[in-house]
Amino acid sequence: MAAPSFQFASLGVNGSEALPPDTVVFGRCEIMRTIRQRVEKVSGTKIPILLQGESGTGKELIARMIHRLSPRAGAPFVKVNCPAIPGTLLESELFGYEKGSFTGAYGSKPGRAEMADGGTLFLDEISEMDLGLQAKLLQLLQDNQFWRIGAREETRVDVRIICATNRQLEDEIQKGRFRQDLFYRINVLKIQLPPLRERLDDLADFVEYFLEFFSRKHNVHPPAPSFTLIRLFQKHRWPGNIRELSNLIERYAILGSEESVANELLSAASAVPDEVEIPSSGPMPLKIVTRQTVQQLERKIILRTLVAHRWNRKRAAKDLKISYRALLYKIRQAGLSSRRIASAQLVQNLAPAVSKVPPAD
Repeated sequence: MAAPSFQFASLGVNGSEALPPDTVVFGRCEIMRTIRQRVEKVSGTKIPILLQGESGTGKELIARMIHRLSPRAGAPFVKVNCPAIPGTLLESELFGYEKGSFTGAYGSKPGRAEMADGGTLFLDEISEMDLGLQAKLLQLLQDNQFWRIGAREETRVDVRIICATNRQLEDEIQKGRFRQDLFYRINVLKIQLPPLRERLDDLADFVEYFLEFFSRKHNVHPPAPSFTLIRLFQKHRWPGNIRELSNLIERYAILGSEESVANELLSAASAVPDEVEIPSSGPMPLKIVTRQTVQQLERKIILRTLVAHRWNRKRAAKDLKISYRALLYKIRQAGLSSRRIASAQLVQNLAPAVSKVPPAD
């Protein structure tokens, strides 16, 4: 795999640095091949694009790729992180202001929409924008014009707008938090980015890529992850998606310890109860099902407590408020006689096969 030549900060891109290779961004899975085809088709147009997906799935990365592939590649790519700017300041940040338009406005200032003239304006987490500002954005989309705060005439720009959100805007419309007319304007083409748990075929390539990058960045030489650790990666739900994976691999590269990473994943897994297998037909003895459920839950609580105390069983017994002897018995009964056995058994027993990982909610 080619050596990384860019600043890769949690799947974000800094400034004008080169983007990751397409083979890393799009991977091997079918859904990402479809997204790649869409990106290539729409990059040469000016239509607004809506990127939807959970946090950490790479929405900004895709927006930058669309800009890079477009005729606007030589012009600015300007990002506005809507939730990071207070609502009272977002309007002036986005559209600018004239001298004397409010207290402290000692000079005129162009907004980011003006700075993106000829290029791409990327509105990240647009669902966080308040309704009043949404109306002003709607005018920009309709007429390519807007008013600076305190201005006497409109400013005209030529920008391509890409919006991103981790929410379902249809739900936000129903709740009265997002304008329906604005939704129709930004949703000319929607690209839905899948969570990492739905593209596990790409996981090994991501791990290899991040490990090589962070090894070079920190000048370290960590061992290649074992099969057991990779299986733990495949079983993890990855709520933080690719951003979470990159952070985890960076820690692994620096520490060089599989144990610390495995314990982190084991602790996360132990906090999620297993689904109880209920027969679809035939007898369903309540006492047996209840006992099995209690055993599963008890095993997870014990495992989580042991991990929290770095497998110091005396401290774990004190925390669980049971005797040391009782804890040893329960550890043997649950098959948690050592960290290695616990890791191996959790990989084999606590999660479904990789091909059966449940889809995103």
